[in-house]
Amino acid sequence: MRSDVIKHGVDAAPARSLLRADGLKDEDFDKPFIGIADSWNEVVPGHIHLNKIVDAVKEGIREAGGVPFVFGTPAVCDGIAMGHKGMRYSLISREVISDCCEVMVEGHAMDGWVGVSNCDKVTPGMLMAAGRMNIPALMVTGGAMEAGKLNGEDIDFQSVFEAIGQVQVGAADESFLKTVECAACPGAGSCSGLFTANTMACLTETLGMSLTGCGTSLAVDEKKLAIAKESGKRIVELVKKGIKPRDIVNSHSFHNAICVDMAIGGSTNTALHIPAISKEFGCPVDLSEFDKISREVPHITSLRPAGQFHIRDLDNAGGVPAILKRLIDHIEDAPTVNGKSVMEIAESATIADENVLRPLDNPYHQQGGIAILKGNIAPMGSVIKQAAVSPKMMVFSGRARCFDSEKDATEAIKSGSIVAGDVVVIRYEGPKGAPGMPEMLAPTSIIQGMGLGETVALITDGRFSGATRGGAIGHVSPEAYEKGPIAALRDGDMIDIDIPNRKLNARLSDEEIKARLAEVEIVDRPVTGVQKKYRKLVTNGVNGAYLE
Repeated sequence: MRSDVIKHGVDAAPARSLLRADGLKDEDFDKPFIGIADSWNEVVPGHIHLNKIVDAVKEGIREAGGVPFVFGTPAVCDGIAMGHKGMRYSLISREVISDCCEVMVEGHAMDGWVGVSNCDKVTPGMLMAAGRMNIPALMVTGGAMEAGKLNGEDIDFQSVFEAIGQVQVGAADESFLKTVECAACPGAGSCSGLFTANTMACLTETLGMSLTGCGTSLAVDEKKLAIAKESGKRIVELVKKGIKPRDIVNSHSFHNAICVDMAIGGSTNTALHIPAISKEFGCPVDLSEFDKISREVPHITSLRPAGQFHIRDLDNAGGVPAILKRLIDHIEDAPTVNGKSVMEIAESATIADENVLRPLDNPYHQQGGIAILKGNIAPMGSVIKQAAVSPKMMVFSGRARCFDSEKDATEAIKSGSIVAGDVVVIRYEGPKGAPGMPEMLAPTSIIQGMGLGETVALITDGRFSGATRGGAIGHVSPEAYEKGPIAALRDGDMIDIDIPNRKLNARLSDEEIKARLAEVEIVDRPVTGVQKKYRKLVTNGVNGAYLE
């Protein structure tokens, strides 16, 4: 075992001495050492319960004959970080989390490890570390919270932002906003819709890196603890058999993950995370694969933010296995940490609700959830969650209203200066320019709450929350900080959006764009610390903001 270097022989005596201070006994030095990356903290609602899950994982490891060692990783709550400087650290945290796992596991010669995660950047960061280190590993995602209730209706975190928009236009008062605020997030777990955290949990299970049922089981469900305990047992078995992440996850696995993503209408952030994870596993995919699969795999669910259902409903309908069963003619066989193949899981699944998971010949939308748009604004590409776009916005032309920060754009929207027929352009919010490519739920949700969701579009070199809906196009590449064409746009320019034909263009000639870019003065925000390092290393949005 890898850990023999710190367990056996004369030279390992100093390490053994320190490990005895941890409470280890003679008999423990013949057992596998298993790390547990725990992102528990008292800040993020999706993580406040993770220590209970970790305890169950530890119990499983001990029962299977291993020795568990828990260590922490950071986690940023995008909802709490939204709209201020903190949001510039969110995507950066994905790389920090990945590095933390590598440092702890490699630094202490672990034989295998379990990632206990939940929210947006934590699960991708841990998956990246698993592919990079390629020692036995699996994931336990912490699960969604229950939906909130207001007047007998389900609400969620997105509802709070949209209520702000209602207040702005006088459709609701601050008392109503307070009522929504207090009801939307009822307890532990990641936000209850198909936002980024829950999308990534489903895709982790699809990739074969978590046990069956883990992706959709809620934070409050007892079965989550049963899955956690079984995961503890399973990691010891993977170590003993020498089964590593790259033995599980291959190009077929990523194909399947994108198929599921398109079918459920997942967050646009998957277009950042899947490419980055795939690079670490040695089988890179790019956005062309997303668009190809989106044209082939229909959208068969109607989950928030685009629809009425929540993760509890998806779990009751059969979860990821049921989705795989629906997609059985589109997916490719691949291994999983269960010891069963993807096809075996799909074939044995039961679909318990035909409305939550519709047949392929009766989908909610004929194409998948995400579309990749290109044109003279985004020569390298941009991303939109087309499953969350009104049919009236699928083809749209409007006047550019340009802002060099999210803050300025949000203030303009709240002031009422954005009107029907406008295209809000938010730039210098990309991976390098922000830096950190902040999520922007406030401007998109306020647009929806003000009743402009079918008449105002938004494009940005930044990104969006998984809760975003409407004509919101992100990840525009190259970004403004790199003097991409988005930096050349001016107020009043006409912009044409054609989602069915995957086009995003300004009515400007190549010569006009080139001439304007020659005059552009880049907005260069001063950076220090981790932001300074990140800006030097990060690639653009269409490459998954991967660090080269």
